Amino acid sequence: MLLVIDAGNTNTSIGIFKGEELVKHWRLMSRVHTSDEIGIYLLNLLSNSSINPSEIDGAILSSVVPPLDSAFSEGIESYFGVQSLKVNYKMDLGIEIKYLVPHEVGADRLVNSVAGVHKYGKPLIVVDFGTAITLDVISEDGAYLGGTISAGIESGMDALFGKTAQLPKVGFEKPESVIGRTTMDSIKAGIIYGNVGLVDYLVKLAWKELGYKTAVIATGGHAGNIASLSETIDTADPYITLEGLRIIFDRNCR
Repeated sequence: MLLVIDAGNTNTSIGIFKGEELVKHWRLMSRVHTSDEIGIYLLNLLSNSSINPSEIDGAILSSVVPPLDSAFSEGIESYFGVQSLKVNYKMDLGIEIKYLVPHEVGADRLVNSVAGVHKYGKPLIVVDFGTAITLDVISEDGAYLGGTISAGIESGMDALFGKTAQLPKVGFEKPESVIGRTTMDSIKAGIIYGNVGLVDYLVKLAWKELGYKTAVIATGGHAGNIASLSETIDTADPYITLEGLRIIFDRNCR
């Protein structure tokens, strides 16, 4: 079995693959832990899912939080006896990287692109709704070109509520109308429809610059909510990052 970990700024996604099947997955808050804490935490997750730790024969890590890197790697090696493969742009990814400064590309963006091309073909745009909203553009010849980075939905909500004393916090729910008749509905409309508009506009600009349309796949915590309202997003795929990690591990270690 393969242990895959995607450590983001806000959440860490963990998955267990048996062959090509994702048999278990978890989404946790990203916090800095010691290697022992991480090892014990992972053992508890497996135990609660009736997975024998001795069945883990490989691990791969994608991280945009450097303080977590060594703790995860050391914890996995100490408690599972396997070394973690860490994703970087120099690996065999199966796609060409045409980003001007390749080492600046977040590992999660590369992983999403690899999985996206594998599952949905090319050309392609992958939209990830995480701490930031990122768009990653893959050309019709399968090259990673780059994309955009915008403030994430929750980051925007935190900024709004943190700077405005009288605005109430709201849940991420679709309002009945874009014209909010209460303060709560006004905030929901601004956040949800505003982010739908952001993504659709950026996608259309990318299409114009490319000279052709692409498939558009969304992933991340709020992908489903936004995709249901978007004019450009074709489908939401919540586990594309985990699948990308498996694909990269198979390309480089099997």
